Amino acid sequence: MSSRAIKKTVLHLLEGDDVEEILARLDEFPAKDVIQPLFSGICRVDEQVRWNAVRAMGRAVARLADEDMEGARVIMRRLMWSLNEESGGIGWGAPEAMAEIMVHHPGLAGEYVHILISYMREDGEELFQHGNFLENEALQRGLLWGIGTMAAARPRLLLERGAADDLVKYLHSADPEARGLAARALGLLRWAGAAEHIRGLLGDESRLRLYEDNRVRAVTVADLAHRALDLIRQADPAS
Repeated sequence: MSSRAIKKTVLHLLEGDDVEEILARLDEFPAKDVIQPLFSGICRVDEQVRWNAVRAMGRAVARLADEDMEGARVIMRRLMWSLNEESGGIGWGAPEAMAEIMVHHPGLAGEYVHILISYMREDGEELFQHGNFLENEALQRGLLWGIGTMAAARPRLLLERGAADDLVKYLHSADPEARGLAARALGLLRWAGAAEHIRGLLGDESRLRLYEDNRVRAVTVADLAHRALDLIRQADPAS
C-alpha cells in the first residue's frame, strides 16, 4: 500500500468511535508507516480524531521503540522540536502524544520524562537553566493532561523529579481548564502537599471537557477537585 493510501486509511480510522478497534486495526500496519499520518491527526480540530490519534501515537511509537529505539527517539525529538519557538510551528498535540508514548514504553519514559516536566518550569539563571515553560494556554492544557496521564501510569517518575511542586501553581491559573487538569494530576499523584490548595477549588463550577477512559465528557473544576481530594485521602487519611 502506498504512503498516500496508508495516510487516507489511518485518517479514516481515526474518525471512528471505538478506540480499541482503531488501535487494533492500526496494529496491523508496521509502526513506522502509521506515525506520519498520526502526526496529522494529533493536531486536528475534531476532538475525536485528535484524541484517537494521541492514543494511537502512544502505541505506535512504543511498538517502534521495541523494534528500533533510535527511530523512536527521533519521533520524540520531532515532537519536542515542534514545541520549540524556533520550529516556526505551534506543537498542537505534542505534549499529549509525548505523555501517551511514555505511558506505553518505560524506556522512553525514563529518558524523556524530565523533558515533559520541564515544560512546566521557567528557566533559572544561566548556570541553572532547566525549564522550557510553555506559555501558550492551549499547550499548557495539553501538557497538564499529559502529566495527569503519566501520574496515573508512572507516578514515581514524576514525584522523584519534583513535578508535584510544579503543578501547584496551575491550581491558581486564570484558565479553568488548567486549574482542573492540575487538580486531576495532583490527585492521581496522591500528593498530600496539594490538599489545601485543591480545597480552594471545591466551589469552582467552571466547566471543561476532559478526555478520559476513551471518551470526552464535560466536568467542572469542582468535580476534579473533589475526586483529587478523595484520592489523596485514600493514600493519606490525615489530609
